[in-house]
Amino acid sequence: MATINLSVNGKKISRDISDNTLLSDFLRDKLYLTGTHVGCDTSQCGACVVHLNGNSIKSCTTLAADCNGAEITTIEGLEKNGKMHAMQESFKKHHGLQCGFCTPGMVMSAVDLLQKNKNPSENEIRDWLEGNICRCTGYQGIVAAVKDAASKL
Repeated sequence: MATINLSVNGKKISRDISDNTLLSDFLRDKLYLTGTHVGCDTSQCGACVVHLNGNSIKSCTTLAADCNGAEITTIEGLEKNGKMHAMQESFKKHHGLQCGFCTPGMVMSAVDLLQKNKNPSENEIRDWLEGNICRCTGYQGIVAAVKDAASKL
């Protein structure tokens, strides 16, 4: 057992957890933040992406205990005062989703990209999102959404 203390979406959290608890399981099963999806359990699909201290990570292969003292942001933490984040709005506007399963991880990765590169090219967007698999959209709407959000942030 380990005690972890962290901030999740701006709220201080302290919990006792098993040493082998994955961050994705902790978020979904202990904090009921079910926007973080688990699609592959092997860090291939990107549906589980969250931010750890401002950087995107795949939570399905990250131990929660290794996040002690960290700041975690999930898809639920992007909206502020009932208003969606510009990236979420852009995904909606440009239909950057179909089934929606990959969308939370895709949005979290795209937000991290724009924090590091304010005006990425189409190729830079596609390269950055290479670790996020979408089986539905063909990525055109996703790329358009990221470009649109970049113009607003």
